[in-house]
Amino acid sequence: MTTLQQPQHPVLGAVVAVTAALDGVTAANPSFMATDQKVATLLEIARAKAQLAELELRVLAAADDVAAESAARDVAAWLHHHTHQRPETLRADLRLAQALDRSYHRVAAAMRAGDCNSAQAQVIVNALDELPADLDTEIKTKAEETLVGYATRFDPTQLRRLGRRILDVIAPEIAEAEEAKRLAAEEAHAQKKTRLSMRRLGDGTTRVTAVIPDAAADRLATNLEAFASPRRDDGTRTETGDYLPYERRLGRALCQMLETLDPTRLPIHGGDATTVIVTIDLDQLRREAGIAQIVGGSPITAAEARRLACTANIIPAVLGGASELLDLGRKERFFTAAQRRALLLRSATCEAEGCDIPGTWAEAHHWVAWAQGGPTDLDNAALLCSHHHHRAHDAAYLHERLPDGDIRFIRRT
Repeated sequence: MTTLQQPQHPVLGAVVAVTAALDGVTAANPSFMATDQKVATLLEIARAKAQLAELELRVLAAADDVAAESAARDVAAWLHHHTHQRPETLRADLRLAQALDRSYHRVAAAMRAGDCNSAQAQVIVNALDELPADLDTEIKTKAEETLVGYATRFDPTQLRRLGRRILDVIAPEIAEAEEAKRLAAEEAHAQKKTRLSMRRLGDGTTRVTAVIPDAAADRLATNLEAFASPRRDDGTRTETGDYLPYERRLGRALCQMLETLDPTRLPIHGGDATTVIVTIDLDQLRREAGIAQIVGGSPITAAEARRLACTANIIPAVLGGASELLDLGRKERFFTAAQRRALLLRSATCEAEGCDIPGTWAEAHHWVAWAQGGPTDLDNAALLCSHHHHRAHDAAYLHERLPDGDIRFIRRT
């Protein structure tokens, strides 16, 4: 019994012909090409790459059976196994292939003609996918046609910007309302995604990782660049006189900005405008050697403490106490910022027994209530987190000061 051999499909035949033609020029040296031929060759290669990319996407979109044949998760996973390309790139290619096959035939046609490369196609598809789901089909079709036409003149970055404003061009009568809805959705998404983490690396540095809204990032960049400008000569150059790389200048700029923030203009932090307190022995402060301690933070050298002491929002405990009244008696009901700082020196955490809430998050509490004649001074003060401060005023609980200074709460029976 003879097996009928399937004739070669034209797609496979075209690919084989391309690779065969390329095999024929492996030894050719383009150095001897005339300039005009190099120009023509580079442009033709760009066009051919777009056409080959479209052909690959067309085959990918129809290759579910290839994955099923070997029980691969999908054809991207199969291709990764056999060609060792980046899996994330292959998955993105598969998503683009499916989008072109399902919805965006004009984009695919432009790629087949060599007028739109794969990066441009991805940007166009993303822009079209971000249009409102209930948008009139005729408007969406016009958007695709317009963006495909732009592909012959604009690169992917420019196309991305044009894609975000495409309704202004093709449907200005609805663009403003749709833009308002899009921005509202983006802002809500940004708020949901906003986060910041800090991880000590153990070598004197901390890795800060953040995701913040674009508007906040723009403000941060503007502020940092004021410190990082190459026109400033304070620390923006290396030992050889060259300018530091931009990312290093930004890192130093962030440190400078934190040191020069005006604490009086910051939100109240546990009842006090945010202030850093550094404790250090006076003799150590005068000498080069020695160690200081940032309350609630890390140890630093005496030299660094002296430098920070020159900054208004860094308060060295050995330097600032004499000029600030800590005991006010009955004249003032609320504890002052100076008294709160003194409480932080006494206890870095909530003073309730077993509580480790940072003192900077805690509240100053009158041990004997002010209304009952209790003075607003340190001997009558306790530093309690919000939870324990509520318990201190809860008639269902008694509280007492232990010999070690902790406060124990006992439910009344």
